[in-house]
Amino acid sequence: MDTAYYPRAGDAWERVAPKDAGFDEARLAAAVAFAEAHESPWPRGMYLEDGRYIGTADMQEEPPFDEVLGEVRPRGGPAGIILRGGRIVAEWGDTARTDMTFSIAKSYLAVLAGIAVARGLIRSVDDPVRDYARDVSFEAPQNRAITWRHLLHQTSEWEGTLWDKPDLADRNRHVGPGTPARKKGTHRDLQPPGAFWEYNDVRVNLLSFALMQVFRRPLPEVLREAVMDPIGASPTWQWRGYRNSRFEIDGRMIESVSGGAHWGGGLFISTRDHARFGHLVHRRGRWAGRELVPESWIAALRTPCPLKPIYGFMWWLNTDRQMYPSAPPTSIFALGMGTNLIWLDEALDLEMVARWISRDHVDGLIAKVLDALRRPA
Repeated sequence: MDTAYYPRAGDAWERVAPKDAGFDEARLAAAVAFAEAHESPWPRGMYLEDGRYIGTADMQEEPPFDEVLGEVRPRGGPAGIILRGGRIVAEWGDTARTDMTFSIAKSYLAVLAGIAVARGLIRSVDDPVRDYARDVSFEAPQNRAITWRHLLHQTSEWEGTLWDKPDLADRNRHVGPGTPARKKGTHRDLQPPGAFWEYNDVRVNLLSFALMQVFRRPLPEVLREAVMDPIGASPTWQWRGYRNSRFEIDGRMIESVSGGAHWGGGLFISTRDHARFGHLVHRRGRWAGRELVPESWIAALRTPCPLKPIYGFMWWLNTDRQMYPSAPPTSIFALGMGTNLIWLDEALDLEMVARWISRDHVDGLIAKVLDALRRPA
């Protein structure tokens, strides 16, 4: 019997005093103050004084690749929530505000892929995606062998243009620890599918497009029905694509959503709704006695990619503490620029959502939260 705590729909989310959840109250308050004091340097209006969109300017993206295609909204201030045993231990900022969330949307795509597998819409993640596609994205020789696993691991090496964005726009993009080898958006000889890892938003958008073709429905509809309504999320979240990302399925023009807000669009969602989604993954796909996502799929998204051991199925892993040295190696993360963060650690039964914190201070915040958590002697 599942005896874990799950918050009911609405605002009636149980709280627990820090000391009863194993925290030192003063140190936990210091961790919250640290998050509030180290706000992201991104402008709240999301555009720099020279008119450039921060989502492309932050990575020094140059024309013509930097054209914004989707909706952009001003952001709020720092916000966050910390859960222990699923109950609220600390909360700061406006956690009900719906904000852009950037690449955390990728982690939602990974869960939708698992639902497609569970429903038999995808027979195996090692099937070629061309067997399922209703368009010609996978017909070129470079793309014919691409599997769902390749797309989920970001090892597809897909070549082409989707929604006016060529894959070249994100070739040589550097994300995660280490030093970039080449300038983003410049030529690199492509490898066979499955032979090279690259964080590429065009290819992530391709995964979203392919999943929409499998479900034959807008992905936000599927997510709301299969996940967000059952976990009691608010009705305020939205998931958008681009002005040109529409495709006809069964006589219906459907918007294909983006796997981030690199060029605008993406998932607009509150901190609290992120916390509910994170709690579902934290509880291995179960919610109040119901299996919404197979536990085997949650295990799969936590399994390291052979080419990039700190990456699973569009969730970041802390293998050998490479992502965040202060976090346990058991931690997993959904991450978006800005910085937006969902941090889950099953071993500690600890969860945190943090929004709009400087990327240089994420590890410091994790360290302070863990410092506040009293360990058994």
